[in-house]
Amino acid sequence: MTELNFERHRRLRKTSYLRDMVRETKLHKEDLIYPIFVLEEEGKRNEVASMPGVYQVSLDYLLEEVQQVVDLGIRSIILFGVPKDKDDVGSEAYHDEGVVQQATRLIKKDHPELVIVADTCLCQYTSHGHCGVIEHDYVNNDRTLPLLVKTAVSQAKAGADIIAPSNMMDGFVAAIRQGLDEAGFEETPVMSYAVKYASAFYGPFRDAAHSSPQFGDRKTYQMDPANRLEAQREAKSDVDQGADFLIVKPALSYLDIMRDLKERHQQPIVAYNVSGEYSLIKAAAQNGWVNEKEIVQEKMLSMKRAGADLIITYFAKDLARWMNEEGGN
Repeated sequence: MTELNFERHRRLRKTSYLRDMVRETKLHKEDLIYPIFVLEEEGKRNEVASMPGVYQVSLDYLLEEVQQVVDLGIRSIILFGVPKDKDDVGSEAYHDEGVVQQATRLIKKDHPELVIVADTCLCQYTSHGHCGVIEHDYVNNDRTLPLLVKTAVSQAKAGADIIAPSNMMDGFVAAIRQGLDEAGFEETPVMSYAVKYASAFYGPFRDAAHSSPQFGDRKTYQMDPANRLEAQREAKSDVDQGADFLIVKPALSYLDIMRDLKERHQQPIVAYNVSGEYSLIKAAAQNGWVNEKEIVQEKMLSMKRAGADLIITYFAKDLARWMNEEGGN
């Protein structure tokens, strides 16, 4: 038989050490941002029924939760507030004694080095559950912008390191950037939810944040999942208006969008591995249908490979724990 001439790609897969040496994509603890839901109550640590392992924590339990994060080696968190009181304009979002503002000051006192990202939106704070001011059953874009600015400035005053507006109003980055600059927070970066789809994967989050819309849906301001070019327009607008980071949300169903942004923009790309993506895997793992560790690690690598520099994920503590057990960083 004539000797075949072909490349032997398997040579570089022969041992685990060889595979580690040539691995193109790696996940580090520094890549992870852990979401925390903070209740404006006392004595509460409530597991979210639809998100096993994720808790709403009251302010008096917050530092215990944060200490777990710090001990695992995670360097950044994103805060979501769950207020006691709501109204039609979400005034607790921009109150200087709002739950996120209180939480930020509390954390910074004990952990000044921890990077705090403040989610900047109104939906958890409005009685109607929408992300802005309602007029005739429609979110008024331009009346909402000043309230988002007030929220961002209040969060920055409390000590937030990064402002992350998630509302998808037109012009929100320009308004917030100007507002922060005028308030003396020129050095506070904006992590824009630049590409946020109207997704069915958000259900468990809305349980955790008590933020379900009381009428209609959010399709007039969040993006149609069918659209790809629209994502480029949205991201370019945010970059032009001063965004320092670009979030793609959700992550798994939109890896192509993440790759598009990575190839077109210089800003760090952030994947938001959302609640529905988390809960589906947790449920499957609890039923013994999948190996949770392996499937989560594979999922995170797919996001990194697609172009994510950072990943917001409810799996952050699990991932950090697995890395520590394996001696990784």
